[in-house]
Amino acid sequence: MSGLPIDFDLAWRSLPELLAGLQVTVLITVLPLLFGLALAFPICFARMSARRWLSLPAELFVVFFRGAPLLILLYVVYYGFGQIALLREGPLWLLFGSPFGCAIVALTFNHAAYMTEVLRGSLLAVPGGIVEASEALGISRRHIFIWVKMPLAIRYGLKAYQNEVVSFVKGTAIVSVVTITDLTAVANGIFEQTYDPFTPILCAAALYWAFINLLRIGFELWGRWLGRHQREEASPLTAEAPRRFGLRRLSSLAKAML
Repeated sequence: MSGLPIDFDLAWRSLPELLAGLQVTVLITVLPLLFGLALAFPICFARMSARRWLSLPAELFVVFFRGAPLLILLYVVYYGFGQIALLREGPLWLLFGSPFGCAIVALTFNHAAYMTEVLRGSLLAVPGGIVEASEALGISRRHIFIWVKMPLAIRYGLKAYQNEVVSFVKGTAIVSVVTITDLTAVANGIFEQTYDPFTPILCAAALYWAFINLLRIGFELWGRWLGRHQREEASPLTAEAPRRFGLRRLSSLAKAML
């Protein structure tokens, strides 16, 4: 056996199809990420509630959708929901009647379950002393959450969110099993036509790698932007600079609110 296991001519000819599949992959990634994050906020607040009738359903949601394999969820939504007459005869069939809609629903619920725990852990990681200092300055609870707790929680949970997004992008490859022509489905189609297992799969892997690393770079830039005040305010001569910055920020916030 000689030469490389990849056919560069086939790779070049297949590039338009692969890029079209990548567009579907990006779409099938972005929409569930947005919907899942939006759904995670109310579930997280319910999960953290002291009222058991709120926290228990939220906890069950997280346990179920984190524990169930994503492929099984996709099969249940795609094959199972079509057997429910109420869905077939109602307006929701516009969503569940298409493979794309079923994939969006399954991926959204899966992502929402994971993001609920990421948000919960990030909010619990905010030091109580900062919240108490904000309350002592007379800042309302709503403004404390918006301007104090949430920005800190975003910084604390950014790495966990990045890991979840990277894993989620890789997990979207399963949507090809319900006839969605994403990047993986295109690569498999080229393999079935040419009987070349290396070229299309390696090209698809390279495009996945590029997409994921673009996301990684975006998260790194976001993290640097969130921590820009530390580089501006921190002094190598004293360890009190971050603390003084935090107190000044709370003081200015309190003046703005009063």
